[in-house]
Amino acid sequence: MPRPLRIEYTGAFYHIYSRGNRKQSIFLSEEDRYYFLRVLYEANDRFGVRVHVYCLMGNHYHLILETPEPNISQVMHFINASYAIYLNKKREMCGHLFQGRFQAILIQADAYARALTIYIHGNPVRRKIVERPEHYPWSTCQDYYGMRRPPSWLDTEVILGTFGDSLDFLKLEHERQLLFADESPLKEELAKASRIGILGDDEFIDKIRRTYLAEAMENPDVELRELRRLRVRPELSDIKKQLDTELGGKNKLARRCAILLAHKHADYKLREIGEFFGISPAAASMSYRKAAKEVLGNETLRRVLDNAWSHLRRT
Repeated sequence: MPRPLRIEYTGAFYHIYSRGNRKQSIFLSEEDRYYFLRVLYEANDRFGVRVHVYCLMGNHYHLILETPEPNISQVMHFINASYAIYLNKKREMCGHLFQGRFQAILIQADAYARALTIYIHGNPVRRKIVERPEHYPWSTCQDYYGMRRPPSWLDTEVILGTFGDSLDFLKLEHERQLLFADESPLKEELAKASRIGILGDDEFIDKIRRTYLAEAMENPDVELRELRRLRVRPELSDIKKQLDTELGGKNKLARRCAILLAHKHADYKLREIGEFFGISPAAASMSYRKAAKEVLGNETLRRVLDNAWSHLRRT
C-alpha cells in the first residue's frame, strides 16, 4: 500500500488524526492526557507549530495544526514518538502504540477550518460520551467557549476569526451542528479528503497540485496512486472550447455535451453552468438530461466525450 501523501509548505494547515494500534486505548488516565498536552506545548516551543484545535478521545486524537515552517512530518514524529515512549514506559511495554503513520489532511483553512472545528468538538457527542461538546474537558471547546483560560501554546485567534470574532456566533454554530450529531454534513467530504490528503475546493486542490506537486506528478515512482486522485477541474470556458472543437461551435449538441461534462465529471453546479451559458438552472438540467440520453445510445459520441475529457484532464 502506498504511503499517505505528505504536502508540506510554510503556513500550511492540517487536520491530524492518529489512532491506537489495533484500536487500543492510548489514553488510560487523566495523567496521560495531561502528558499529551505537555507534548503539544513542547512541539509548539521546539518547532513553532501552532495548535488551534485538539480533541483527545480514548483510542485516538484529532488536531488542527498550522506549520510556519514546512515541517509537519518532523513535528508529528516528535509528538507521537514522545508520547509513545512515555506510555510504553508507564505500561512497561514495547512495540507500536499508534496504528501506522499519522493521517495529515491539508486543509483550506478559510473554507473549512470553521466546519472542521465544530466537527472535531462534536466527536464526544457522536460517541455518546457527553450530550454537548462543551461538557467534554479534553477538547478545546471549553477554551473557545470561555469556560477556562486557554494555555499559552493554544492559538484561538485564527479559528475564532472564522466565526467573525464572535463568541455568540461560535456557540450558535456549535448548537446548530448538534442537529447533525449522528451524521455530520462534513463526513462525506472528510472521507474523500482522507483518500487524497487534501480538504478543499477544486481551485485549492488545483493550486496545491500545480504549486507543490508539479514535479512529483511527473515522477511515476512517487506515491502515484494517491497523486492520480488529485482531480484538476478545467474551467467552463475550456470545456466549451473543447466541445466546440470536437463537435462544431454551431452544433447545439456541443453545448449540451459541454454541460454534461461540466456537471457529471467536473462537478460544476447547474446554477454555475446556467450562469456561464446564460440560461436558467432548469434549462441547464434539461440540457444535461438530453445529452445523457443521447450519449447513452451513441457509442461514437461516447468516445468523443471520453477523448474530450481526457484532453481536458491533461491540460
